[in-house]
Amino acid sequence: MTSTKKKAAKSASTSSETAGTAKKAVLSAEEITEIREALQARLLELRDEYAEAVDGISEMQKERLSDSAGDDQVDSGSKTVEREQEISLANSIRDRMIQVERALERLEEGDYGTCERCGTPIPAARLAAFPSATLCVNCKSLEERR
Repeated sequence: MTSTKKKAAKSASTSSETAGTAKKAVLSAEEITEIREALQARLLELRDEYAEAVDGISEMQKERLSDSAGDDQVDSGSKTVEREQEISLANSIRDRMIQVERALERLEEGDYGTCERCGTPIPAARLAAFPSATLCVNCKSLEERR
């Protein structure tokens, strides 16, 4: 478990325990600071990964343009598949960045750790596994079935 996930789990478990029957998870200023720092660190990691992925795509494109003479259909197809995989990876990283940014927004709004759909507290174990979760396990399961 990464330090980002550990910090989010610790804070979330405390807030879930204190929330009890309340609809909204209540976080202390210290917990908010810990979660914010963990999410911001993760966002920086993702931004670095994204920059590397975009650089890789640019390099691959340059190589493809300069070294395509003599390629047969199989070579051309292989390069296209590689490029599409790199683009897919970059898009996945960008989506995760958006999720972390959304978690930071929810933290500032006071909604972090509360399900966006049903309003119940998100279990600490779920936040530990996925700190930018916005749905509880039940709502996420329903969403995935659709």
